[in-house]
Amino acid sequence: MEKSLDAKLDKIRKGNYSKKDFIIADAKDADMGNGIFAPGTQWKDSSRPRDFPGYLQAMRDMVKSGLVDIMLMSASSTEKLVKEGIFKDSKVTPALRYNDTSDIWGMRHSNYKNFPSRNFRTVHLKSASSLVDLGLYSITFSNDLRKDLESLEGLRTFVEELGNSEMRYFLEVFNPQIDIGIDEEKIPEFVNDSIVRSLAGLTCQERPLFLKMPFNGPRAMEELCAYHPGELIVGVLGGGKGTTMDTFELVRQSEKYGARVALFGRKINLAESPLTLVRFMRSVIEGQLGSFEAVGEYHESLSKEGISPKLPLEEDQKITERVLFEDTSKKHSNFI
Repeated sequence: MEKSLDAKLDKIRKGNYSKKDFIIADAKDADMGNGIFAPGTQWKDSSRPRDFPGYLQAMRDMVKSGLVDIMLMSASSTEKLVKEGIFKDSKVTPALRYNDTSDIWGMRHSNYKNFPSRNFRTVHLKSASSLVDLGLYSITFSNDLRKDLESLEGLRTFVEELGNSEMRYFLEVFNPQIDIGIDEEKIPEFVNDSIVRSLAGLTCQERPLFLKMPFNGPRAMEELCAYHPGELIVGVLGGGKGTTMDTFELVRQSEKYGARVALFGRKINLAESPLTLVRFMRSVIEGQLGSFEAVGEYHESLSKEGISPKLPLEEDQKITERVLFEDTSKKHSNFI
C-alpha cells in the first residue's frame, strides 16, 4: 500500500500542495529521552505514571485510525509493532528515532539539560534498517565551536553511514535550552542560519526529507520556508501540552506561514481523546474550522464520548504559548 507520506511529499516538492497534503506525525518516542514517566501521567493521579503497554496500544489505535502520516517511535517500540504487522496494510509510515542527544534526556532529578547538547546514538543502523526505512536525526546548535563541530561531525558520520543503505531521515533541530550568548529574540535567526548553512554542503541524496523544529514565530517560519520552497520542507514540533487552543493555533499558524509538517508528542499523547484531537487538527489545517470554534466542538465530542475535559471550555480556548501571540490575524484575542 502506498504510504500517504510519500504521496504528500511528492505533491509538496512539485508545487502541487493543498491543505489536505499537510503531514502529521504522532511522536511516540518519549522513552528515548525520559524514564518511567515517558508514557505520561495517570488521569486520576498525576503523581503516578501510565504503563508502557498502554503507550503501545495508543500507537496501535492511532495507526489503525489512519489519521496521521507517520508514527515516530523508539527502536524497541518499532521492532515490536513492525513485527506485529500493523503497518503492512496501512498508509502510515513507521519511523524511529536514530539518535538520542543529551538535550532530550529528561530523567527525574537529572541535570543534563543545563549543559550544551552532546551527540549520542544508541540505535544501530543495521538493526534499524531491518525494520523501517525512515527515522529522525537530531542536532542542536550551541554557538560553541567545539560542541557544534562535534555535533556536525556526528551528522556527517551519520549521513555517510546512511549512504550505504536505503534508509531516509528527517532532521530535528531544537532551540538551545541554555544561554548561548545570543539575545532570546535573535535565537530564531541563529537557528535558521545554522540549518541552512549545515545543509548547504549536502547533496540532494544526503539531505533530510524535511525538518522538525520549534515554531519560532511567523517571521522566522516564513523566512525559512521561503528560502528554498519544495526543497527545504519545514515541520514544527509540538513542545509542551498547553491548551487545546494552543494545539490548534500552532498547526494553523505553522501551515499559514509555510510549514508542511507537524510532529506532535505531548500535545497528542496527553490529550483527553488523541484521535478526536487529530481529527480536529485536520479540520483547522484545512480551514473547515477556526481554532476557537474547533476547541468548542472538541469539547462537545468529549462529552459525547463520556470523557471529562481537563480544563473548562473557557480556559481551554485561551492561548498560553507566547510565540503564538505574534500572529495579528487571529479573530479572537484569547490570551492567558
